Amino acid sequence: MRIILVAVLLALFVVTSGRAENSFKEGGKEVGQGFKKIGKETGQSFKEGGKEVGQGFKKMGTETGHAAKKTGQSVGDWFRETGTKTGEAFRQMGRDIRGFFTGR
Repeated sequence: MRIILVAVLLALFVVTSGRAENSFKEGGKEVGQGFKKIGKETGQSFKEGGKEVGQGFKKMGTETGHAAKKTGQSVGDWFRETGTKTGEAFRQMGRDIRGFFTGR
């Protein structure tokens, strides 16, 4: 009787351990698939976030470029006006000196 009981228990142990191994393998596959899916979604999120950051830098660069262009035009206008006024001042000084020496 003991021998039959031991044989039945050994048979059950072999069958259940095989099933446990299959369950463990399936669980491992599911975990692996979960990690794969999470990695894929994380990569996609980083990709989309990178695009948004790039668009932000592009917009900021465009705005900075427009501001620099306006500033450059303002500085250019200032130099042009200053040069014109300086040239007119030198011309007037030349006229005054000529007038002084010619007696006008």
